[in-house]
Amino acid sequence: MNRSQFIKTSMLTGVYTFSPVGIISAQKQQDSQLDKKVVAEFVRAGHGKFETIKELLEEYPTLINAAHDWKNGDFETALGAASHVGYKELAQYLIDQGAQANIFTAALFGRINIIKPMLNLFPKALHAKGPHGFTLLHHAQKGGEDAMEVKEHLITLGAKETKISLY
Repeated sequence: MNRSQFIKTSMLTGVYTFSPVGIISAQKQQDSQLDKKVVAEFVRAGHGKFETIKELLEEYPTLINAAHDWKNGDFETALGAASHVGYKELAQYLIDQGAQANIFTAALFGRINIIKPMLNLFPKALHAKGPHGFTLLHHAQKGGEDAMEVKEHLITLGAKETKISLY
């Protein structure tokens, strides 16, 4: 872009930004953010209210990966909630709807084929803090018999804590 093109583009951008059209466009971008109260309700429902999850997702499909900050960086998604309480049916539903699974959810489902390579690549993740400080060991315990191999593997690597203080 030459100097003349730059000046014209800059002037047009400035006119657009401060014109009613530019202001309306900026307002629409702000309005497209999810309401924090709706996100909090969705994540809260992830702890065990399957019907509420379905209803909210039907109305707001982009909630699927929304995270709520309970305070001081304690971020949680509905899948994170379902995972740490051991609600596999709800966790699977959320994954089927497109939720982003992570190592904590893999521990809940006993996916040793995911856990081993992840911990080989990132050994410090053994002591990672999930939502509310719940660890991989906690998630594996919530997975029950299906996650026994993961639980035993985590223990052999030195996992002891099921919850680590966040603050």
